[in-house]
Amino acid sequence: MRRERGVGVSAPERLVVVGNGMAATRLVEELVARNYPGQITILGDEPGPAYNRILLSAVLEGTHPLDALTLRDPEWYAANGIDLRLGSRVLEIEREVNDVMLVDGTKIEFDRIVLATGAIPTLPPIRGVVQMDGQLHPKVHAFRSLADCLRLVGALAEAKRAVVVGGGLLGLQVARALSVRGVDTEVVEGTEHLLSAQVDERGGSVLKRDLKKLGTQVYTGARAVRLTEEGLKLDNGYTLDTDLIVLTAGGRPSTALARRAGLFVRRGVVVGKHLESITDERIHAIGDCAEHGGRVTGFVPPAWEQATILAAHLCGEDVEYVGSRSVARLRATGLDVAVLGDPEHTDGDIVEVTNPIVGTHRKLVVQGGVIVAAALIGDLSRVGLITQLYDRRTILGAHEPGELLMAERPELDSTAMLPDEAEVCACAGVSAGRIRACASFDQARETTRATTGCGGCASVVRELLAEPEPAATP
Repeated sequence: MRRERGVGVSAPERLVVVGNGMAATRLVEELVARNYPGQITILGDEPGPAYNRILLSAVLEGTHPLDALTLRDPEWYAANGIDLRLGSRVLEIEREVNDVMLVDGTKIEFDRIVLATGAIPTLPPIRGVVQMDGQLHPKVHAFRSLADCLRLVGALAEAKRAVVVGGGLLGLQVARALSVRGVDTEVVEGTEHLLSAQVDERGGSVLKRDLKKLGTQVYTGARAVRLTEEGLKLDNGYTLDTDLIVLTAGGRPSTALARRAGLFVRRGVVVGKHLESITDERIHAIGDCAEHGGRVTGFVPPAWEQATILAAHLCGEDVEYVGSRSVARLRATGLDVAVLGDPEHTDGDIVEVTNPIVGTHRKLVVQGGVIVAAALIGDLSRVGLITQLYDRRTILGAHEPGELLMAERPELDSTAMLPDEAEVCACAGVSAGRIRACASFDQARETTRATTGCGGCASVVRELLAEPEPAATP
């Protein structure tokens, strides 16, 4: 795309991307792959390069080195003619004069903006968590950024006991990571069961039982109300002695910048079919900060899908965004969870098998023979096939949903039997055939982006390519 500069003179479109996270990185990768003709400026408020936030819990756990998180080095941006500005926080978007103002007073002119500002953590109403000076109590840690992760890792040497506030996907990942590091960990969840946004009470009970077997006590239906010298007080009368408190109970789209710019915002920046603000078509939003069709996503696969579609649109392709499928995975040692769609709020026939003794729970929601949502806990041996059927809206026979859920764990050589069309990486939507077409793990990672999301498919990718697992990180 080009714009007019003066009379009869055209110049490249000036695209400013606000944010330097996973959605922004995927957008820029797609723009580069499509030879976008404009000038790209990226404004990231963190001082370091873009990184994989999903794998922060793996760094905390000690299974991934810090450098495994980096998505693109600054040299890559320079080689592709992209102006990457790290440590650059945006103060205002001045739509009437077509520029973006940074907190240091710098102004950057734009023809088009993409907001990829993500989400920010919300603090639960616990007295004593925030000190009089506005800072978090030394025992209290958020877990959203790389800085949060490194601060928490630095505190582990002196910690014997920890409490994780929040029993969602992030909370369980952090709890397992702390336990693996040798810290006695307890989880406090205000709703009646774990992962209440994704699974039903039976699934939550299986997870609670699994965590107890792994040495983690869980308090559900309880809220932390006050931090004192004695410990963290709950509204059920318990006081938990602790050295660390990690807050993982919720986040919200980061929309303050959009609101100040006068864009229409509900939960997120409301966007249309081209992911453009319905207030100003020159401004787009993707990822956690965007709201489309009354929904915000909160997961990486939809953000990546939005980034790909927006890149295609900006490069002149005739594409529209109609919404994303939702695939959520829990990445934690000893806990296996996959959720497709919204099984707790989707109408349909329920096909369900639960075995709390072995720690498995499998649930399909079926409409007219089509899987429209699913939750799998404890045994993900059929998640690839179920995801494939879910994506393709395959019509199943009357007995097939039950047969899918009764499958036993596959033999070790099961990857050899995966058909080429079977999905291996849910985050990036990569099939087994695309992996087999690669010469190495590194090539698969670079060309397909498999393993760069939650990382849960890494072992399958290595098996498909007959590459050994890397040595464990000390």
